[in-house]
Amino acid sequence: MDRQFRAGGVRTPGGRLVYLYVKKQRTVPKCGQCKEKLSGIKPSRPSERPRMCRRLKTVTRTFGGVLCHRCLRERIIRAFLIDEQKVVKVLKAQQLGKPVSKPPKIQKTPAKAASKSK
Repeated sequence: MDRQFRAGGVRTPGGRLVYLYVKKQRTVPKCGQCKEKLSGIKPSRPSERPRMCRRLKTVTRTFGGVLCHRCLRERIIRAFLIDEQKVVKVLKAQQLGKPVSKPPKIQKTPAKAASKSK
């Protein structure tokens, strides 16, 4: 029989045998990076998730419900170290006396400023 429609007989308290369809087992969402099961999230079928409340689907953390805590920690550390490298690069250039080229800042549109003053 298909995986989609597993079924079996169940004896009721009245003594009858009834044919019941068995639902598929619920799964816990997995980390998007390391494919580890995410802790703190209720196992469910994809069709049940829209009806579930938010607290059952996520954890209160950045990327909660998408990344596990280890992958998130790695990502934060990597971003911090990349930022630190940029700072070190600027400091080294200043010590050598070279001007550092900075990316141009985006100017705010005057239409927004005018509408706020009204």
